[in-house]
Amino acid sequence: MEAASLPLATSRFLSPPAAAASCSRTRSIPLVRAANQALEARKVPKAQRPSPRRNAVAEVKAAPDPVAALTRLEDVLQPQDCNIILRHYGEIRRWDVLSKVFGWMQEHDMLNIASYSSYFKYLGLSRNAAKALQVYGSIQDQSTRVNVSVCNSLLGCLVKNGRSDSTFKLYDEMIRGGLSPDLFTYSTLLSGCMKLKHGYAKAMELINELNSRGLQMDSVIYGTLLAICASHNYCEEAEAYFKKLKDEGHNPNLFHYSSLLNAYSVNSYYEKAELLMKDLRSSGLTPNKVILTTLLKVYSKGGLFEKAKELLTELEASGFAQDEMAYCILIDALAKGGKIWEATMVFNEMKEKDGYAFSIMISALHRGGYREEAKKLAKEFEDQNATYDLVMLNTSLRAYCNTYDTESVMRMLKKMDELNISPDDITFNTLIRYFCEAKVYHLAYKTIVDMHTKGHQLNEELCSEVMVQLGEAGFPSEAFSVYNMMRYSKRTVCKSLHEKVLGILVPAGLLKDACIVIKDNGESISPRSLEKFATQFMISGNINLINDVMKALNHSGWRISQETFGRAIQRYIQKPDKKQLLLCLLDWMTGQGYSVDSSSRNLLLKNAQLFGQKQLIAEILS
Repeated sequence: MEAASLPLATSRFLSPPAAAASCSRTRSIPLVRAANQALEARKVPKAQRPSPRRNAVAEVKAAPDPVAALTRLEDVLQPQDCNIILRHYGEIRRWDVLSKVFGWMQEHDMLNIASYSSYFKYLGLSRNAAKALQVYGSIQDQSTRVNVSVCNSLLGCLVKNGRSDSTFKLYDEMIRGGLSPDLFTYSTLLSGCMKLKHGYAKAMELINELNSRGLQMDSVIYGTLLAICASHNYCEEAEAYFKKLKDEGHNPNLFHYSSLLNAYSVNSYYEKAELLMKDLRSSGLTPNKVILTTLLKVYSKGGLFEKAKELLTELEASGFAQDEMAYCILIDALAKGGKIWEATMVFNEMKEKDGYAFSIMISALHRGGYREEAKKLAKEFEDQNATYDLVMLNTSLRAYCNTYDTESVMRMLKKMDELNISPDDITFNTLIRYFCEAKVYHLAYKTIVDMHTKGHQLNEELCSEVMVQLGEAGFPSEAFSVYNMMRYSKRTVCKSLHEKVLGILVPAGLLKDACIVIKDNGESISPRSLEKFATQFMISGNINLINDVMKALNHSGWRISQETFGRAIQRYIQKPDKKQLLLCLLDWMTGQGYSVDSSSRNLLLKNAQLFGQKQLIAEILS
């Protein structure tokens, strides 16, 4: 093989012609192959060659300790690479790692707009709205705080976690800060109106604002509006929006039809529902499981049980009734219509299926007053099933609590621990009510503490009842603790709550705690209760706090009685070392327009020597 015939890149490895002739063919072949491979590697397009950044991202994803890997590869990675890693852990639901990665990015200044948007999105999925608010509060750059992508993601996180009130308060702050909302912003906010008490009115405010900004409603906005109308029983308005949707050239999809059907189901407008189904089919759409199930709801709520049963048969034939929801709708409607035994027959037909049907049937029996039957069915489910979800656990727990079956209640709680199922508001409130009725007040109190610690919203009516029962049972400190948990749960409590706790604390002699209630909420307490507190405090309260209490009582709007002042003056005279506090009280009384009655005046003059000079007291009294 001649050297001249070889590629240039390999010719430099060969000897001069004489020596080359002596080389064997077998020895030259590996050299040629290696050289050709090197040339081929050079021909690979740059975009297809392994990137150091891409390799670094892959290495972090595969690392057992992603934060350590990030630190090791910090010089290679860019913020957009870190965002890929952040989204990776969000998609695989590794919430602990997600937060650690974001924390590292925050510490090493690797954040951009996309980082915040992605993180807020995944915090919404992981039900950690509090963390999202904390991170948003830490953003210093104002342009980032009002970036529409960041704001939309955070608002969506709050809505997903049921924090509608917080959502709208934060939105107002964002607007004041310079946010320019887009259609996605309004779509997110409208979603938050679904379960809001005055959701429809709030939705109308948002629509007016949207229009004033020159934005045009799209099919998504219309779909959300229809759902809001359905959830707040605005059927005529839903029809009007559906018509407007068509008039503006949008083609309704199955979601729009389903939302309007839901609106019809609230008032059992089955005739309108049937006309809507004809319109749906004529538009070329095919009813899906959601549509047919919603129609079943219309028939069931309207008492058209025969039509509902026919439609249920159709759902079964289409394979749309396998998850029991259709059965549950019919069972629930029959039970609410007083047809318990018909509901039982439908339930028996599908008894082989597990899940919500048992829950619906147990609840139906309970509402009908058949508590023992409900308990029996809960036990039957327990005997046949090793697995539970939260809904079924709550239903069974309620059935056992209502029949005072303590052993079964404890068994359900143990099962909840074994299955690692976290309790919700229903679980906690069921247990609190049960412990109260069983007069096991210390357990009711511990359950309230646990509920509050885990971040659940306390039921004010139930907790107020527990607070009163704790007070009557001789646990005033625990009652005051429940009061404080309600007061600091970021909501406005009923004004009567302050008077109730005062009525517990004063007889129990917890006057220092009662003083806190008076200072913070004296204006919400009746004059009669204020007088009882004032009388008791002047007799046995902390003498060093008397002047503060007087000011708090005066601030509440209650005109302090001469008897109350007389008792305070008497307490001070009994403690000569507190003469300075007495002088301050007398001086304050003068400034507020109060006078000293003759009995107290004589007492002061009689003990004037305590103050060093009789003239001093005379001047004050004058």
